[in-house]
Amino acid sequence: MKGIVVFCGSSIGEDPKFAEDAHELGAKLAKQRIALIYGGAKIGIMGKVAQGALENDGKVIGVIPEFLKRKEVYHDGLSELIITQNMHDRKLRMHELSEGILMLPGGFGTLEEFFEMLTWAQLGLHPYPIAVLNTNGFYDELLQMLARMVAKGFVKKENLNAILVETNIDTLLDKMKAFKPLPKPQWMTKEQINEY
Repeated sequence: MKGIVVFCGSSIGEDPKFAEDAHELGAKLAKQRIALIYGGAKIGIMGKVAQGALENDGKVIGVIPEFLKRKEVYHDGLSELIITQNMHDRKLRMHELSEGILMLPGGFGTLEEFFEMLTWAQLGLHPYPIAVLNTNGFYDELLQMLARMVAKGFVKKENLNAILVETNIDTLLDKMKAFKPLPKPQWMTKEQINEY
C-alpha cells in the first residue's frame, strides 16, 4: 500500500489512549513506508497521527479546504499540504491519493468522511480496504447500530463484514494489506463497470 487516508478528530478527546494510538499509527505507517494522507491540521488526534509519522521520517500529505485552514490550525511542517476549494474536493483528493481508508476516534466530520468512502466501496467505486481502529471500544455502539441495519434489511451482511475492525494497530494494518475487494455490484451496467 502506497498511502492510507486516516479520518480522525481535530479534538484530542477525553481518553489519553486516543492520542497514543494515533501517534503510534503514524509512526508505524512511516516505518512501513506507507504515506499518511489526512486532514492537514496540527491539533487534536489529527495532529498526533501526523506527529507520529513525521518523527519517523514518514511522508505526510495534508488535505484541507481553504475555509478550514485557520479554524483547524493547519500543519506547516508536512511533506505536502494541498488546499482545496471545499469539503467535497477534499475527500475526493484524499481518495485519489490513497489505497486504503482508516478511521480513528472523532466526531461528526470523521463519521461523514468515513461513511462516504464506505458507501463508495459498497457501490463499487473503489476497491480499497475500509478499516476502524476501535480504541478502547470507542466505536462499539456504532458497530452495534451497523449490525442492526443488517438485521433490519438495510445493509447487506457482506458489506458490513468488509469493514475491518481491530483494537491492535499491527493486526489492522496486516488485514488492510491482505484485503480482497468486494465483488462489483451486479446491478451496475456494463458501461459503469468498464468505467470503474
